[in-house]
Amino acid sequence: MKFTRTFIALLAFSFLTLPEVQAQEVGIQLYSLRNQFKKDVEGTLKTIHDWGITKVEGRDTYGLPLDEFLTLLKKYDLEVVSLDVSFEELADDPEAVAKKAKAYGASYVMCPWIPHKGDDFTIEDTKKAVEVFNKAGEVLDRDNIILTYHAHGYEFRPYGSGTLFDYMSENAEDFYFEMDVYWFQHGGADPMEYLNKYPDQFVLMHLKDMEKGIKGDNTGHGDVETNVVLGAGQIAMAELVAKAKELGIEYMFIEDESSRVVEQVPKSLAFLKSLEDQ
Repeated sequence: MKFTRTFIALLAFSFLTLPEVQAQEVGIQLYSLRNQFKKDVEGTLKTIHDWGITKVEGRDTYGLPLDEFLTLLKKYDLEVVSLDVSFEELADDPEAVAKKAKAYGASYVMCPWIPHKGDDFTIEDTKKAVEVFNKAGEVLDRDNIILTYHAHGYEFRPYGSGTLFDYMSENAEDFYFEMDVYWFQHGGADPMEYLNKYPDQFVLMHLKDMEKGIKGDNTGHGDVETNVVLGAGQIAMAELVAKAKELGIEYMFIEDESSRVVEQVPKSLAFLKSLEDQ
């Protein structure tokens, strides 16, 4: 059963008599460097280490046996705190997903996509996903692993008095959400509005900025080259980062899918550091 962040904080207070810790750490989604990994796995991990990042979200070992990949992660002081898995894995064998997450040492599992036909995402697709996520989340919870779903924009289509995302959130019993601020805004949603509406539902965040002037849609697809340096685009990044800290969101992962990722990530990190200095 899901507990609200407030309830968890109260439990911690009752046992430790300490205030809630507003931890916030910046990591990176390894998919950002997918093209670099194809050429040089170890060199790419070293680049991440040299950026000063220690927490990552990933899915693949990029052709290496798992034990070799884990050895390289340890060498470069990188910890997989969130594991990216497919909807099919969660639906078919959530026990195997739990085993996989434990092998990486991950405390979160994230699903980034709900299968649907073309651009036609329906309430039937939504209800099926909620059922799969609740069942899988219950299994993962036995190993103290938190299941999250990463919306991509098609979930913000109207349904009832709200959206399909509202239906998902209101029926989420054993899973939470990872907010990708780019895809929320691209899909027509206001990220801040949803953080305020469901303050206990978001436990992870993707930081990704959108080029100014770009108009999104609710297809879940877009041009990766519209990913720009954090703070340089149209998304209210400073305000959202501050809100994430206020809510106690533990990890924020930079995700930059553009071809300029190696040049842009250090600038994005500098932007985030400037927010700390304000």
